[in-house]
Amino acid sequence: MKYDPIKDRLGRFFSRHPLLHRLFFGVLNLLFLRAWYVRREIRRIMSLQPADRRVRVLDAGTGFGQYAYFVAKNFPEATVRAVDVKQEYLDRAKHFVDQTPQADQVTWAIDDLTDLKSEGPFDLILSVDVMEHIAEDRTVFEHFQRVLRPGGHVIINTPSDQGGSDVQGDEDESFIGEHVRDGYNMEDLEGKLRDAGLEPVRSIYTYGEYGSTAWRWLIKRPMQMLGTTWASIVVLPLYYLAALPIGLFLNAKDVAHDNETGTGVLVVARKASSGD
Repeated sequence: MKYDPIKDRLGRFFSRHPLLHRLFFGVLNLLFLRAWYVRREIRRIMSLQPADRRVRVLDAGTGFGQYAYFVAKNFPEATVRAVDVKQEYLDRAKHFVDQTPQADQVTWAIDDLTDLKSEGPFDLILSVDVMEHIAEDRTVFEHFQRVLRPGGHVIINTPSDQGGSDVQGDEDESFIGEHVRDGYNMEDLEGKLRDAGLEPVRSIYTYGEYGSTAWRWLIKRPMQMLGTTWASIVVLPLYYLAALPIGLFLNAKDVAHDNETGTGVLVVARKASSGD
C-alpha cells in the first residue's frame, strides 16, 4: 500500500467544490505537523520584511497549493509565485484560489526546480516536502540562491534520515514512495546549502517522539485503512473522534519540545546581503 496515490485521490475528491477544498486545506494544516512548523517559520520571516514594498514569495513545489494560499491570505502585502511539475496539481489549486479574494496575489506555472525559469528576486522561498523527490538537490539550491534577493530566506522542510520516509525494509514495504532518498542528515543538508551560498540560520528536527506518534495516529493508520478499502471512509469520523484530541496534543508537544532528533528536519537559510 502506497501513501502517494491515496493522497492524490483525496486531493481530487476535495477539489470538487470550493467549500470542500477549503475544508481540505484546513484538515491538512490541522493534522500534518509539518504545517505547524512551516507556518510558524513563515510568520517569523514575514515579520522581518520591510513595509515599503511588496514581498515576493516562491512556493517551489506547491503541490496542493495550501502554503501559497496561506501566505496570500495572511499577508496581503505578499505576492506568490507557485510552481510545480504536475499540471493537475496546479490546475486544481488555481481553480480554488481564483475563487477567493487572494486570486490576484498568486500566479501559477509549470517549472522544474532543477532548471528554474521563474525570475526573482524573491524575498522568501518555500520548499516543503519537495527535496526528497529530487536527486539533483545541489542544482536546486544553486537556483534558489540565484533568484533570492540579498538578505532573503529559504525554508527547507523535508524528511530526515532518521526514518522520515517511513521506509520499512525493502522498497516494497515502504509506506511512502516517490522518494529518491530516505531523508536528509541535518549536517549534510546544511552543508549543501552553504555550498550554494545560503547560510543556515535555524535548523531543527521535527517529528520527534511526540510528533512521530501523532503521525501514526493521525495520518498513517487512516491511510492504511483507506488503502485496504475506501469503504473505511465511513468509519473514519468515529476514528478521529477518539484519535484527534490525542494526536493534536502530541503535535503541540512536539512543536514546544526541543527535539534532539526526529524523522523530519527543517532548515531556514539566508542569502547574504550587501551589508553582511
